[in-house]
Amino acid sequence: MVERSRRAVVASAGALSLLGLAGCAGLGDDGNDFGDAVDRTGEDTIDVTVGADNGLSYDPANVVIDVGTTVVWEWTGRGGGHDVVEVDDEVFASDLVDEAGHTFEHTFEEPGEYEYVCTPHQTQGMNGRVEVVE
Repeated sequence: MVERSRRAVVASAGALSLLGLAGCAGLGDDGNDFGDAVDRTGEDTIDVTVGADNGLSYDPANVVIDVGTTVVWEWTGRGGGHDVVEVDDEVFASDLVDEAGHTFEHTFEEPGEYEYVCTPHQTQGMNGRVEVVE
């Protein structure tokens, strides 16, 4: 009976490990889950909501755009103070703001992947990514 219990525990642990790994397919290099990419190629300007849903997310959080496209982030006023800071080289960085209607924009001139966070809420999963293609 004891051996059977050990087997059940080991089998359960293995199944949980596989479930945990199954979600890793959409993770960025730093382990952030950005969700499915939204294709916004062909547009000159796109909008991203800051403080979407529960106030602690960007919407859309993962976009694909062309070189030369301008992204405009607009604050909802929900979730406290937010910013938009590119994580690798701070290619772009906004001020920390909690005011609804505030906007920040950046025009992407170089192809690549740009991951960004809300610095006060990055541990709560408030992150995004812009993939710029030619």
